Amino acid sequence: MDLEHDKEVLNEQNPHWDRTYSGTPSMFGEEPSEPGKKAVDIFRAKGNATILELGAGQGRDTLFFARSGFRVHALDYSDAGVAAINEKSKALGLSNLVTPLCHDVRQPLPFDDESIDACYSHMLFCMALTTAELEFLANEVRRVLKPGGICMYTVRHTGDAHYGKGIHRGEDMYEVGGFIVHFFSRDQVLRMGKGFEMLAIDEFEEGPLPRKLFRVTMKKQ
Repeated sequence: MDLEHDKEVLNEQNPHWDRTYSGTPSMFGEEPSEPGKKAVDIFRAKGNATILELGAGQGRDTLFFARSGFRVHALDYSDAGVAAINEKSKALGLSNLVTPLCHDVRQPLPFDDESIDACYSHMLFCMALTTAELEFLANEVRRVLKPGGICMYTVRHTGDAHYGKGIHRGEDMYEVGGFIVHFFSRDQVLRMGKGFEMLAIDEFEEGPLPRKLFRVTMKKQ
């Protein structure tokens, strides 16, 4: 499969997620994820007030952050996901704390330099993004974070049962059940940490497979 065709396949993930979210209003449930709960503890201890959430999905962690008193910029490239967050935040009286925005993270983040306290992402980094696109995104996160700002993200890793299964879509990306996942090695995590101080790379499991993930915590130098 040539590069241009690969890119076409990767780009098709956007409408695929739109259809999925539209057909399943609570695809991942309404309760916050375990990484989301951990992030609140870390961000609160650091005195953070503003969180940039990348790949917010339908908002299960977004709303938890807002209920915990944080202001949240919730970015996702699915219109259906952003609409769900907007609707839920209004229904819960949290719209003053939640700013949903449809955005493709392959483009520059729409924030000023050093304007964000903390960045959080649960499995956005292991979506259909090439290594070059991931490195661009990591640089953008570093740009918008304040000095000493914390970035916490999670990714499925190469020890996951789905790694190497399904259709190979280039690099360490594999498509299973219509979803493309970029699996991370520890070396990939370390490469993504350029310009950050690596605080922790924790392994955990989630879901019925179970999915095997890294929870990465790093601080802007």
